[in-house]
Order: sequence, then C-alpha cells, then structure tokens
Amino acid sequence: MPLKVTVDLAACQGYACCMMEAPTVFDLDESAGKATVLQPSPSDEQRAEVENAARTCPAKAITVTDG
Repeated sequence: MPLKVTVDLAACQGYACCMMEAPTVFDLDESAGKATVLQPSPSDEQRAEVENAARTCPAKAITVTDG
C-alpha cells in the first residue's frame, strides 16, 4: 500500500530535520522557512526514512499514513 506524506505548515518551524532524514522526499522552502514535500507518495523502499523524518520532527508537523 502506498504511503501518503503531509506537512502541517502551521506547525512546521523549519528545523529541516526531515530534509536530513529523507532528502529525496522533503525540502525546505527557504523563502517561507517551511518544509515542502517533494514526493507526497514515496515508495515503500523510502518508508523507514520517511517514518524517521516524522519521528524526529521537533514540531511533530509530519504525518505519514498508508494509502
């Protein structure tokens, strides 16, 4: 089942931890100072790094769900 990744921009503080954990899935919009999702439906091979990104987000702004 494919993953779905979202970032709550109201909660995001721009720490960029997600970008360090999963650089192919997340980026930082430097003008807004917020994370952006490059791949809203990453592959199963990226599951561990995406889940780590969500777990390490200090603002708890990342949601990862199946499908």
